Formats: sequence, structure tokens, C-alpha cells
Amino acid sequence: MSHQESAEPKPVFLESGLEVKPVYTAADVEASGGSDGIGSPGEFPFTRGIHKLMYRKRPWTMRQYAGFGTPEETNQRFHYLIANGQTGLNVAFDLPTQVGLDSDDPAAQGEVGRVGMAVDTLKDFEIAFEGIDLDKITVSLTINGAAAVLIAMYFAMAEKRGYDVRKLRGTAQNDILKEFIGRGTWVFPVEPSIKLVGDTILYCAEHAPLYSPVSVCGYHIRESGANPVQEMAYAFCIARAYIDHVLERGLGIDDFASRLSFNFDIHGNLFEQVAKFRAGRRLWARILKEQYHTKDPRSMWLRMIAGGGGGGLTIEQPENNIVRSAYYALISALSGTQTMALCSYDEAYTIPSEKAARISLRTMQILTEEMGLCDTVDPLAGSYYVETLTNQLEQKILAAMDEVDAQGGIVRAIAEGRVQDAVSRQAYERLMKVERGEVRKVGVNCYRMEEEQPQVEFHPFKEEDSAAQIRRLEQVRAQRDNGGVDSVLERVLADAKAGRNVMPAMIEGVKAYATVGELTGCLVEAYGRYQEPVRF
Repeated sequence: MSHQESAEPKPVFLESGLEVKPVYTAADVEASGGSDGIGSPGEFPFTRGIHKLMYRKRPWTMRQYAGFGTPEETNQRFHYLIANGQTGLNVAFDLPTQVGLDSDDPAAQGEVGRVGMAVDTLKDFEIAFEGIDLDKITVSLTINGAAAVLIAMYFAMAEKRGYDVRKLRGTAQNDILKEFIGRGTWVFPVEPSIKLVGDTILYCAEHAPLYSPVSVCGYHIRESGANPVQEMAYAFCIARAYIDHVLERGLGIDDFASRLSFNFDIHGNLFEQVAKFRAGRRLWARILKEQYHTKDPRSMWLRMIAGGGGGGLTIEQPENNIVRSAYYALISALSGTQTMALCSYDEAYTIPSEKAARISLRTMQILTEEMGLCDTVDPLAGSYYVETLTNQLEQKILAAMDEVDAQGGIVRAIAEGRVQDAVSRQAYERLMKVERGEVRKVGVNCYRMEEEQPQVEFHPFKEEDSAAQIRRLEQVRAQRDNGGVDSVLERVLADAKAGRNVMPAMIEGVKAYATVGELTGCLVEAYGRYQEPVRF
């Protein structure tokens, strides 16, 4: 017998810290918690999916992230994607818009339209969504710090075009707590930021009951360095913080819980990712039923968008990202997502080209049309390995949530910078493991090709787009009723200072063509600006 045959295999650990056994049996499922929680699709605790027939009845919504430059350019990309079979829109905004600045603000210089669509007034939304049927194509707004303004703008645009806002479907990201952990496009301090999220939830419950005003984003927490357990745990803690705030303001749990949604990340071990979502769906249903005493089963649903995470893509050998994204899409489908989006293979470099976006879209379409992913519900159910992982991950997610609660809750932990610190340190440690070769990354620390030059088409940043956007902004300011704008801005400021819901005044403000910067400025005057704590 050779030395290789006699040697014990090295232990294998998942990113969540779980050790993987060479072989799994029914005994492992029982030891990890049993099979009683598997259930049936469409029934509590929804481990196997929130709908009885899942994709057999309707495939997942395909919602690629898109938006750049001017509203005209973004509108062209929207129509291109829809013409190629995309079934939902996911709107990217530039950094000035995300942090509530107008395009002519000195702080916006060099960033107008660079990483998303520039938006200053309702006029920009009118252009961006021209020719798009909002009854057939649902729209997700990837906006957080300035979410109240952009949600108001979307409703005003839809109403102006003749749509009934009470029947309007769509989603706003509007998860400000994860911005403090991950992306950083916050504007206001933590407490008033939560209050603004509550304003949108309360407004939608009354005026736009089919709209989802919040998409809680474990995605960005994971992209910032969190492991899969922390991704789910922190997202659930954040969602509970929003729920608790809205309940304190007098709304019943079943009046809004069904419109909460989630955005989750996919990269890493296939089986860990699938089990993560099955465990998360079950745990969330139990939280809503046991902690919040919901009566409506829809309130217990974990509705999610899940797709390829940019954190899994590489600059090296970028064509490999096409393969990675295909597996991410497979994971997403096996996980029971409602909506799927894939990062395109060139996103480690640039805004996706039309070709790259089309490849990502075709990847999802191949899964629905050729690979049998829509044929049956939760095909991995009953796997000893998957069910064991599902049980183990549910326990670990719950333990991580309990740890946050023991520290005073997620809001306090974020306000003090403790969650940010933990995620940042973990990101650093993960990077060191990649550099040392302990975590294998094809094309990065193994199977490298030093002489290879990546073949990627870079998206150009055009200064003329910024100039055109500023000209339109100046034109709107010149043509609007500035007296009326001043009046409504005074109302927004007064409502904010008085602690009232700012959404009714915000709606009137965008209809008067008040700008993103003007409306955000009123809220800054009332609430102040956030100062990030530094714990190093």
C-alpha cells in the first residue's frame, strides 16, 4: 500500500466553520436535528420553498443590475435587456444620487453617472422609464441613504403615467443599517435613518400595499467580509430592528411583514450556499411565527433575490467568471430564490458591456430552458449531506443572532462600530488565507498564467454625460415653480423636525421637481449627518 493510500485525508472546513465529513448518512441528519423541519413546499416552515409548485408554475424573475451615465443611456440598456428576455429591472444609481447630492454639487465632480444612473429630479425618472410597462416589468431601486426621495420619485412617475400606485409592484433596497456595515452610502445618523425606513414602510402599507419598501441585504455584508452564517444572522437582526420600529409606531405585523424582502449573496461552496438559504428560510418563518405571532403565512415567507456575488469574481482570467456565475445561478435556483441576478464576468473591472450582460442573462435562461431547474421543487431535499448542513447552519445562524442580542442588539452594535470592526477584520483574515494559498482561488493562487493579458472591454466615463446632466438640472430649475418648491421644502423640513412621516411631503416635493439634493438637504438640517466611529 502506498503512503498516499494509507494517509488520512485532510480535514475539510466550510467558510461557516463546519467540518465536512467524507460520508453522510441518515444518522447525521438525526444527530443534527432530524428531518421534521423539511416539510412540504409552500407550507410552514417553508424549508423547501415558499410556493407549492415553485418554478414549475413560474420561473424566477431575471433582474440584472443595470444603469449608468444619463437617464437616456440607462433607458437604452433597460430596453436592450428586456428585448433579450429580462423580466425585471434592477436600477443602479451613481454615487452622488446614492448620498443625496445633485449633479452640480462640487462634491459630485467626477462621479456623475460613473457607477450608475445620475438622477436629480423627477424628469430623470420620466426619461429612464420611458416606454417600459410597469405592470409587466417590476423595478427594483438599489438606493439606501436617499431611498425616501427615490421611492417618492418612482411613485410620482408611475402616477403621472397613469398607473394605480395601490397596484404597483416593485422593490426598493432601502436597507440603511447594512450601509453602516458594508457599502457606506449613509447620510443621516443611525436612529433617524431607521425612522426614515419606517416612514416608507408605513406609507406603503397605506398607499402602495403591493410594493416592497425594504430589501434587507445580507449580500453587502457578505461582500464586505462576513461569512455565510453572519450574512444571514446580521440580515435577520436588521430585519427585526425594522419590524420592531414599525410595530412601536402602531402598525400590525401582518399589515407589512409580507412586503419585506431580502437580498442575499452567492459565492463559495455550492452545498453550503444551498443549505444556507434552506436554513434561513426555515428560521425566518419560525421567527415571524414564534416571536412576532403572525397569522398570515405570507408574513412568514422569506422572499429573496439571490445571485452571483461580485466577491467571488476575479480580475485574473476574467473568462473564468462566466463559469463561476453559471454555478452561482445553479445555486440560486437550487436554493429556491424568487429573483435572480448575476454579476457579469467583467464586473471586477468595469460596468458590464452589453455582451457581458447578455451572457449573464443567457446563463439564467439556459437553466430554465435546458437544464431542468424548473421541473421539480427543491431537488436536493432528502440528501443526507444537504439536510445535515441545513440543520447545522440554522443552529449557527440562530446562535450568531443570540450573540448580537446579548451585546445589546444590532442597532447598538452598528452605532458603536462593533459589527463593522468584526466584518473588516474577517475580510482581512480571509484575504490573507487566499494570499497564503489556504483558500484556493483558480487563476489567483493556483493555475495562474502570468503572461496572460485580460481581454476586457472597459466602459468609458464620459465627461459630456456629466455636462448634459447638469444642463438638464439647470433647465428644470429654471422652468419649475420655485415658489412652490420652497413651500414644499419647508413642509419636508417641518415634518422631519416634528418627527412626522416625511413621505407625504416628499411625494409633493418630487412632483414639484424639487431635487434630490434639496430634499436630502432638508433632512440633513433636521437630522444631522452621520459620523463614522473608528475602532482601530
